[in-house]
Amino acid sequence: MKKKISGLIVAIICIGLVVGAYYYLSSSRAGKNVENGTELTEVEKVLAKDLEKSYPMTPREVVTFYNRILGCLYNEEYTDDQLHGLSEKMRMLMDEELKEVNMEDEFFENLKKEAASFTLQGKKIATTTVSDSNDVQYKTVGGRECAYVNASYFMKEGDNGDFSRTTQCYVLRKDEAENWKILGFSLVGGED
Repeated sequence: MKKKISGLIVAIICIGLVVGAYYYLSSSRAGKNVENGTELTEVEKVLAKDLEKSYPMTPREVVTFYNRILGCLYNEEYTDDQLHGLSEKMRMLMDEELKEVNMEDEFFENLKKEAASFTLQGKKIATTTVSDSNDVQYKTVGGRECAYVNASYFMKEGDNGDFSRTTQCYVLRKDEAENWKILGFSLVGGED
């Protein structure tokens, strides 16, 4: 009887060690660049997200991921190729109507200019917040489901530490694949 209990204890310890080792190794590799073992930058993490396989499920998650892209554009360093990738990720979150008024090449050039302007002015996005799930408003417009999500941006401007805050309301609409896509946005308290 004692041999069975001690054998069982040894087996449980071995299983625990194997599970612990697996967890340690998988979590330490999750944020690493496979090629050279370095930590991935936020830009690399955003670019690695496969939106075709794991598209954000809720309007709030779409805006949150969009804000991660904005954070990369305005706060991080990146190459022109990475900027193209970030631009493509943004367009993947857009409704077809919004894409039609933001043609790919023109959208990329405008994005590049805006990011450069932010850098010249010394602006950075300090924090972003997105409406709680309970604050997301849902409506049916023209027979299609729409959602309204507010996002606030707390910006640091220049070396003197001036801060400003803006809030935007994002309008999202479900597409044929039932994915929420950004249809448009406007400043809260500003013009539509």
